[in-house]
Amino acid sequence: MDSLVQAFSDSLGQYVSAQVVVFIISMIPILELRGGLLAAKLLGVPLLQAIPLCIVGNLIPIPFILLFIKKIFSWMKKFKIFRGLVEKLENRAMKKSSSVSNAEFVGLMLFVGIPIPGTGAWMGSLVAALLEMDFKKAIKAELIGIAMATIICSILWYGLLGMFV
Repeated sequence: MDSLVQAFSDSLGQYVSAQVVVFIISMIPILELRGGLLAAKLLGVPLLQAIPLCIVGNLIPIPFILLFIKKIFSWMKKFKIFRGLVEKLENRAMKKSSSVSNAEFVGLMLFVGIPIPGTGAWMGSLVAALLEMDFKKAIKAELIGIAMATIICSILWYGLLGMFV
């Protein structure tokens, strides 16, 4: 993730402020809030300024994924060129769904909140949508999960690992 964050920071940083770079990185799948906070640290953005940028950036895609991803996937499957990609994403999400489906709210909250590869708000939203989880319940679980991830990543990037980054 470090190299992806560095690449985005270097290329975007030429055209926009560090704060905009952090915001954009926080919206990108895979990188999300964790990548945004790492970019903020690398770009010298103060933690208290980085947190709201990362949270808002990470929140923006969630309702769209929850509400529209099944329709988008259905449309994309009509085209042979996209069918394999959609099926791969659906299968990946469904493999990860076992940790969410047993205890929907808590499972989704922990899935989004514990920053390990393959988890986060994007994948959590996809899993919640495919499991047809209640919209309000999914949003609340993801908000709490994002708050957890913010605390954990802030401690990592600006605290414990901050000395080395």
